[in-house]
This record gives sequence, structure tokens and C-alpha cells, in this order.
Amino acid sequence: MTLWDYILANLIYIEAIVIVAVAITLERIIARYMKRLSKLKEWPPHVTNGLVLIFRLLILLGAVATLMRVGGVPSDWLVAYSALVGAAIGFASTRTLGNFMAGLFVFLTRPFRVNDFVRIDNIEGLVEEITFNYTKIRTQSNALVFISNLKVLDQNIVNYRYVSEKSKMYCYSFYLSFDHALSTEELEKAFDSVVERYSDKLPKKPEYVIQGIGAFERRYMFYLYVKNPKDIFTIQPSFVREIADTWEKAKKK
Repeated sequence: MTLWDYILANLIYIEAIVIVAVAITLERIIARYMKRLSKLKEWPPHVTNGLVLIFRLLILLGAVATLMRVGGVPSDWLVAYSALVGAAIGFASTRTLGNFMAGLFVFLTRPFRVNDFVRIDNIEGLVEEITFNYTKIRTQSNALVFISNLKVLDQNIVNYRYVSEKSKMYCYSFYLSFDHALSTEELEKAFDSVVERYSDKLPKKPEYVIQGIGAFERRYMFYLYVKNPKDIFTIQPSFVREIADTWEKAKKK
């Protein structure tokens, strides 16, 4: 028997070996690439491991399907079986898979990161953890709120992270309304006295701007700048209290 005859006789085994070798090589290349990408994007370790696992499963399924084709399994049977398994899995876990894909989208697009101060719908607080299923928010009342990633994608997201040319900080904005007991000049003079007291406490001087005037009130937007987003929980209530006290004192004069 010649070498060529030997190769032809054992072609199915050679093809199987090549398929396995290609699958192993591809898995290692993708795993290394995902680890480098995770360092660049600063992904949490469990995110990287989850993505690597997904690609490993896809490569495994592809290799098994190819081996079955090489082994002579009819393509019609393979397609029908794959469709049946896929439909069963999809029917049994549509919401779970949808939540997982939503979590993957959150990781890739990165509308917020761990330790960012955000508002998602009417929930406001510090991002404590991001998983494939849930985003965990620590609120001002120290409650931990779990928001499914499917819901995260359906809501308006406000991220208070503020990046300037010199440094990264957080700019927390909020509204306050005041009646017309004081003139605009007197009211803003009261604001300025509080703003000056906080100028040395914060990395950037607080700011305010008038947003609207109605028949019974004037509405202002205030901006507080902090280095540590956790400080928002304590500085904002303190700032509002001082604004209210100064305003009340100014009205009594």
C-alpha cells in the first residue's frame, strides 16, 4: 500500500484530527484576545470568563457539528435536531437568555461602570456591581436595588460621571424651587454665600442656573462636583439644608 492509499483509507481520521486541532487553536487565540481586550476595557474578571466560556461553547458546537458531518451523519437530521434543541432551549429560557444578552450589551457599550453614580428610571445611587443578569444600585437609604439588565436597556440612564481636561469627577445636578418672597438678586445672593462656603470643600465650585419662572415659584438647577461619588450621599443633603436655612433667614430680614 502506497502512502497515498494509506491517507485515503484513513482520511476520515485525518479530517477529525485536523478539525480538533483547528478548534483548539481557535479557542486559544480567542481566549488570549478576550483577556487582552478585557484589560484594555477594564472589564471585571467574571465578565471575561463568561465571554471566554461562550466562545468555547460555540467552538465546541461547531467542531461537533463538523465531526458529525465528516462521520456521515445526514445533514437533514443534524439540522432538524439542532432546530429542535434550539427551540426547546429558547422556549424554556427566553427571558434568561434575553437578560444575559442585555447584560452583555451593557458590558460592551458601558453606559456606566462600577462605582459610577447614576439614575436609572427613578432609581438613583451608586453602581455596586454589574453582572450578566442584574445591575446592583446602592441608594441613599443604603438599600441595594437589583435591576434586571433587560429593564436597564428600556430606561433612560443618567450617568453623573464628569470628565474635564484636568481630572475626572462627578457632577451631580438637582432642582430646587423657591417662591417669590425675595427678588432674584436677593435670592441668588443667598445662594452665593452657601456656594462660597463649599468652594474649599469640593474639587470645583458649585454652580447654579435658573431653569424657569412660574406664577408661584422660580426653579433653579444646582451642580455639585465631587471626586468620590459616595460623597454625593452626604454633601447634597447638607448643601440643600444650608440653602434652605440661608433662604429662610434672608426672607426674615
